Amino acid sequence: MRILVTGASGWIGSACVPELLKAGHEVLGLARSDASAKKISELGATPVLGSFEDLNELRAIAKKAQGVVHLGYIHDFSRMEDAARTDRKVIEIFGEELAGSGGPLIIASGLLGLATGRLGTELDRPDPTVHARIQNAALTLDLAEKRVRSIVVRFAPTVHGSGGDHGFIQVLSSIARERGISGYIGDGSNRWSAVHRLDAASLIQLAVDNAPAGSVLHAASEVGVPAREIAQALGQFHGIPVECIPADQASAHFGWIGMFFGMDAQGSSEMTQKMLGWQPTHPTLLEDIANGYYPG
Repeated sequence: MRILVTGASGWIGSACVPELLKAGHEVLGLARSDASAKKISELGATPVLGSFEDLNELRAIAKKAQGVVHLGYIHDFSRMEDAARTDRKVIEIFGEELAGSGGPLIIASGLLGLATGRLGTELDRPDPTVHARIQNAALTLDLAEKRVRSIVVRFAPTVHGSGGDHGFIQVLSSIARERGISGYIGDGSNRWSAVHRLDAASLIQLAVDNAPAGSVLHAASEVGVPAREIAQALGQFHGIPVECIPADQASAHFGWIGMFFGMDAQGSSEMTQKMLGWQPTHPTLLEDIANGYYPG
C-alpha cells in the first residue's frame, strides 16, 4: 500500500517510516524543507515537498496515496485555534481523497486531559466543545461512514527514547538542571502515561494493516508513571535534590509546562493490545532517563 506520512521527519514519524517499509508498504513522506526531505530519503521513503498552508498542493499529494498516517501538526501555542482549524482542513482533504476506498486514515491525538483522577480508556469520548483538536478527532471517526478506515491514535504525553526527544521530559530536565532542583507539584502522585517511540511506531504499523474503521487506539505502554518518580529520576541523573513545588508556585517554577506537569494523565492500552496484538517491548520512561537520554 502507498502510505503518505505527514510529520515523517519528526520524532514519531521518523520511527514509523522504517516500520511501514519493513511491513512492505511504499511510503511517501511529506517534507516542508530540503532538510526534512533529506532525512526522509535517508529513512528509505520518498519525500514529497508540501505543506499544510498550500491545501491545493496537499490535495494533489494525497491523490497519490492509498492511505495516510497524519502525524504532522503546527505546534504554535500562540496560534492554537488557527493550528486546529488548519488541521481540520487537512483532515477533510485526506477524508475526501480516501472516501469510498476503505484506505486507512490515522491521525494523532493525545491522552493528556482525557480523564482526571481515573484511568482513561479507548471507550472514552471527550466533550468536543473542550478543544478544537477533540472535534478534529471526532470528525476523523465520522469518516468511517464514507468508507474511510478512519483511526484515532491517542498518544501518551511522553513518547520517549534515544535520539533527540524535545518533548515534555526534556523540558523538565532542562528546568531541573538550570534551577538545581528537580521538582514535582504537590505530593507528586499524579501520573503520566508513557510509551517508547519505537513501540509507538510498531502500533502505527499494526493500525495501518489491521485496525478497523472507527477505531480509537491508545499508544501507552505504561499506564501511569507518578510525577514524583519522574522528578526523582531526573534528580538522580543530575545529582540534585528533589523537592515538592507547591501548586501555587508551579507556574513560577516550571513556566508553561507547570499546568501540564500537575495533570493526571493515566491511560490504559489494554483494548488496543488485545485488538491488534500490540506488545510493547522497549525500555520504560524511567529507564530512558537513567540511561542519560534527557540531559536537559
